[in-house]
Amino acid sequence: MAELSFYDKVAARADVPPEAAPLLTQAALRTLAERISGGQAAAMAGHLAAELSPLLVKGTEDPETFGYEEFLWRVEKRAGVDRSTAERGVRAVLQTLHRVVGHREFEDAMAQLPAPIRSLAEPVPRKP
Repeated sequence: MAELSFYDKVAARADVPPEAAPLLTQAALRTLAERISGGQAAAMAGHLAAELSPLLVKGTEDPETFGYEEFLWRVEKRAGVDRSTAERGVRAVLQTLHRVVGHREFEDAMAQLPAPIRSLAEPVPRKP
């Protein structure tokens, strides 16, 4: 059986149709790149597949400063989805990214984010 792609994993985690996963992934990675330092974004980009790594490359070292609401708003607008889908999408992308880039690299990036955005990387307990 073929290994699931990043997009397949995001679609499954976010509970969205497979065709929605690329837009959500791209929107979330672009927004994350804006919010963390250029060096950290580049360090994570090196772990991603060729089609995803450019999304984490930025022209400046300095991160933008914005919070949870702005983060989700940017993802909503870029992906053309509602708030709930954006939140599930960001959660799914961050959790998938964690597994792809490794714990240390991921934690270094998360340390640059405010707690509400970092909380999106935490798994949601499954309903019984």
